[in-house]
Amino acid sequence: MIADTLPGRDTRAGDPLDRLNAQLARMRATQPLWTDLPAEPLSSLADLARLPVLRKSDLAQMQAKAAPFGGLTGGPVAGLRRLFVSPGPIFDPEGRGADWWGSAAALSAAGVTPGDVILNTFSYHLTPAAFIFEAGAETLGCPVIPAGPGNTADQLTAITQYRPRVYVGVPDFLKIILDKADEDGVDRSCLRVGMVTGAALPDSLRADLAGRGVAVRQCYGTADLGIVAYEDGGPGMAVNDGVIVEIVRPGTGDPVSDGEVGEIVVTRLNADYPLLRFATGDMSATDGAGRIKGWMGRADQAAKVKGMFVRPEQIAAIGRAVPGCQRLRLEITRAGEQDRMRLLAEHPDSAAADRLAEKLAEITRLKGSVQVVAPGSLPNDGRVIADLR
Repeated sequence: MIADTLPGRDTRAGDPLDRLNAQLARMRATQPLWTDLPAEPLSSLADLARLPVLRKSDLAQMQAKAAPFGGLTGGPVAGLRRLFVSPGPIFDPEGRGADWWGSAAALSAAGVTPGDVILNTFSYHLTPAAFIFEAGAETLGCPVIPAGPGNTADQLTAITQYRPRVYVGVPDFLKIILDKADEDGVDRSCLRVGMVTGAALPDSLRADLAGRGVAVRQCYGTADLGIVAYEDGGPGMAVNDGVIVEIVRPGTGDPVSDGEVGEIVVTRLNADYPLLRFATGDMSATDGAGRIKGWMGRADQAAKVKGMFVRPEQIAAIGRAVPGCQRLRLEITRAGEQDRMRLLAEHPDSAAADRLAEKLAEITRLKGSVQVVAPGSLPNDGRVIADLR
């Protein structure tokens, strides 16, 4: 499934398909890596599925071969604003221009207004998270306290002196700050809005923070892409302007049906760093037009069985080799001090089990049992490999 822009949102930036085709033409002309892209324009956003997926796990090798950014930037390093080193290491650029990371819409949807003081507790050291929100705050006209993480006592000093209305950071640290303020008798009533990401936000924690006067909303993004989607009061999250989101079957580039859980693949419409079908390794599902359900776990489900790795793309290959397959799930267990594999396959014909067993052994080079189950009976949770050991 593809989600581009939410109906009714600002479309002054242009039609996503037109912007995508313009970007593809620019990539072919300026980046040797993409000279093999199809010369003809795409006729629909669904045509993206014909193009290869770029996996985050590939970036380190690409960047080692062609420093610093693997040939993926749209111009020289001298034209960039900041150069980051993220864990991996992965090297991320920041270009010039207002709200380059796309965080202003997320902040605004959370209730941030011009002039609000923002306490930014993301790290300002080598990684981009703090600067992602710094750029959006500048666009909205909000002064920022560059607090960074930790140092709770200093955070409370800043809160006392500057009276920030907005917290930006991971949700757990917001609770730590509120707990410490209450413990020390510090007036933290100025904090009314939380913009959180980077960690899970359970309903219990959201309710706890709301009960203490802080209305929290979350967004989803990465150091490579900026802000991809954000809560705006509707179901799930709204897909941000400037990105095209696909939900694909893990280990493949094949889009899943609307509402089915799969891996988030993002095309970023950005001249400085035009990522094409970038597989994030995160899971989600569509939640209506132009919306996703937010972060739903990791897609990297590789497991080692009898000393050999089994990967989601191998399970997808088994499904393609046996016509009629729907969802597949490989369960890995341990019995009698031995690893065991069982492939659960949605298929209308139970006789497909023999063919599936052959392909399981051929593709994984490991033997396992096969159980054919009724179509629609496996959970819609995006799990392709379930390691139950």
